[in-house]
Amino acid sequence: MTLAPTVEDEARTSELDLLAINTLRFLAADGVEAANSGHPGLPLGAAGIGWTLWSRHLRHDPADPHWPDRDRFVLSAGHGSMLLYSLLHLFGYDLPVSELRRFRQLGSKTPGHPEYGHTPGVETTTGPLGQGLANAVGLALAERMLAARCNTDEHTVVDHRVWVLAGDGCLMEGISHEAASLAGRLGLGKLALIFDDNDITIDGPAHRSCADDVEARFAAYGWHVLRVDDGNNVPALDRAFSRARDNEDRPTFIRVKTTIGYGAPGIEGTSKAHGSPLGAQTLAAMRARLDWPDTEFHVPASVADTASASAAQGEAAHAVWNQVHADWTATNPGLAQHFPLSHVPEPTTVDVLTKLSIDTADSKMATRKASGAALTALAEVYPGLIGGSADLAASTNTSIPGGDIAPGDYAGRTIHFGIREHAMAAVMNGIALHGGLRPFGSTFLVFADYLRPALRLSALMRLPVIYLFTHDSVHVGEDGPTHQPIEQLESLRLIPGLTVLRPGDAAETALAWELAATNLDGPTALVLSRQDLPALGAAGLDDIRMHGARTVRAASGPAEIVLAASGSEVAVAQQAAELLAERGVAAAVVSVMCREWLEAVRGSRGWSDVPAVWIEAGVPTGWKALAGPRDTVVGISRFGESGPGAQVAEHLGLSASAVAETALRTLAQSTGIPPDGDG
Repeated sequence: MTLAPTVEDEARTSELDLLAINTLRFLAADGVEAANSGHPGLPLGAAGIGWTLWSRHLRHDPADPHWPDRDRFVLSAGHGSMLLYSLLHLFGYDLPVSELRRFRQLGSKTPGHPEYGHTPGVETTTGPLGQGLANAVGLALAERMLAARCNTDEHTVVDHRVWVLAGDGCLMEGISHEAASLAGRLGLGKLALIFDDNDITIDGPAHRSCADDVEARFAAYGWHVLRVDDGNNVPALDRAFSRARDNEDRPTFIRVKTTIGYGAPGIEGTSKAHGSPLGAQTLAAMRARLDWPDTEFHVPASVADTASASAAQGEAAHAVWNQVHADWTATNPGLAQHFPLSHVPEPTTVDVLTKLSIDTADSKMATRKASGAALTALAEVYPGLIGGSADLAASTNTSIPGGDIAPGDYAGRTIHFGIREHAMAAVMNGIALHGGLRPFGSTFLVFADYLRPALRLSALMRLPVIYLFTHDSVHVGEDGPTHQPIEQLESLRLIPGLTVLRPGDAAETALAWELAATNLDGPTALVLSRQDLPALGAAGLDDIRMHGARTVRAASGPAEIVLAASGSEVAVAQQAAELLAERGVAAAVVSVMCREWLEAVRGSRGWSDVPAVWIEAGVPTGWKALAGPRDTVVGISRFGESGPGAQVAEHLGLSASAVAETALRTLAQSTGIPPDGDG
């Protein structure tokens, strides 16, 4: 439906609103000009959206950007960051004009794209297009899930909205389709997406590459669809936002027609306005056209007063909520403990290994199955732990008791993300950003490629998201090279701040879950096997806590060589050590669950003062960097084959006999003694 301006609407459009919109425009333009770098086009075109939303509808308290029941505003089109910074400054957040002047400068609070945890009031790190939109879906889902858990007949402590501003590029990215489809299916009525429809991308008109009927698209997803034909018409915007607030049963999509670079003579409406400073001449002409003073970063007193009054309303709402929250906490201490609305909850206890009572002497189990048992045990003592899979729960063993999340029913614990790996990861980021819940998600390791951009942002924002990646090697077998990960494990280790754990048996898997549950300073990836693995025993698990590895087989006498491996290859190393023992060679076996911890503690030399063979079913690049001059690395530098997993592994050199022969050659090169022991 169209929300076109009427005569009555035009009569209510005040000079003050126009003044405020132009204030935002010139704050943004001055910031970009001062930096001689940035994106002025979106702020100039979408200033009316920003002002109308923030002055009339967004419930927030600039004095406390972390108020748990605040509305969230996400700028998915993060390149337009100066609009967000101008709004934060104008409405009284701790972002003085001196920081606007330092836009894009090293150490400033106004980086080129919004960064979570860096600038007060920034809800998430955006810039990679579409990520913020999907984060907003996670924020809105967390709001509904926490409302179902925490609100009582006497106290409502969770009741807020999520507003996201996205551009043409955000809607083109595939993640927007995944996330919007999921949001529509789940009926997230507290979510509103405002589409800044300026029909411009860097290369020119957006319609040259994309002519989607976006209104029909979002209607098909199950969204409530509105349209505003003029992004400068405050009454029409106000009515649209009011209708979004009144809608509770499905998310709202608001298409707003804007002009990129509005007011800048010669470049408005063109791609030239997108990503370059206006320049002194154009900026001066714009000031003359809009009757704006020459003073940089000018804020009229009437605009400042209006913004301050709006912020005061948010502060008053916050004060009322504080009392409600205090009463709720006193009445429901268990809920307050398990679902802390201001941060991610910690587990009550994490002794998962004892809880499971795993028979470490005789059990043989795939680590994905051990993970399922550990997850179920952990979930019993960790009510804030929620999550699901990208349509692979039966294979990744990620179904936990507590019921499913469904439209209108958000009290469950299992989220069916569907075959949407990228959106799953970005939605989990939104859940973690919200506070009150701890998310996990799962898929096959080879499909980590589909979600990598969102996982990277998990690490960049240091969000405690847990990723489960199963089917971790060529032992996937008959599914063939398309499903056999080769480079994925190493690529995960390359991401700064991501903790990568590849356990070698059930006991290590339980420990891995304990470590993941207590890691609240960044994301964790658990990398798990499809095939059964023999138990390695319980001894030495504390060594993994300390430095990422443990000895699972001591040599009979002084070790002549060390066989060090991760995950399923530890079992191969064990078998190889037995073959070496038959040849009179004493070999120790080390299980390396977290290579990065081993590197940090042991340095680049390795585990001991004897040569080592490092073994992993993946590219050997990182292991070669760890290996010493006398060491050898056994890995896979090619894609796999289709066939039974054990046969494929043997074909690619990952058999016990092949490892034993490599160990003998390594020992011979180190000692000068031929492999058969002849002097």
